[in-house]
Amino acid sequence: MPNSRWRDGPEDGRYLRPYAITRGRTHHSQHRFALITHVVTRSDDEVQPSHLEPEATQILELCRNRAMAVAEIAAALNLPVSVVKVLCGDLLDASLVLVQVPPGRDNQPSVEVIERVINAIREL
Repeated sequence: MPNSRWRDGPEDGRYLRPYAITRGRTHHSQHRFALITHVVTRSDDEVQPSHLEPEATQILELCRNRAMAVAEIAAALNLPVSVVKVLCGDLLDASLVLVQVPPGRDNQPSVEVIERVINAIREL
């Protein structure tokens, strides 16, 4: 996988700041991504990435064969997580990716349910 244009060290000799990749945005205006939000590229027939930033194209390629968490994408492309979140939001707006958001607090089992499960296991 090609590395991004953003670099941590001087070995490359040139830097492209994260805010340049995201056009100054630090978060996406419509979408919020957790570190464990999974992203997968839509089918090849539906993806036409000619107008995308190189980093967004790299995300599409990386997520083509399997869903990956936002944190995994950031690590694989050597990009800050905040940049990956913005780019994934742009890709979602363009219907180029599908995302699976982790369950929220409303979808978590109550303490009572967990206690009943623990008690049932102890009785075994």
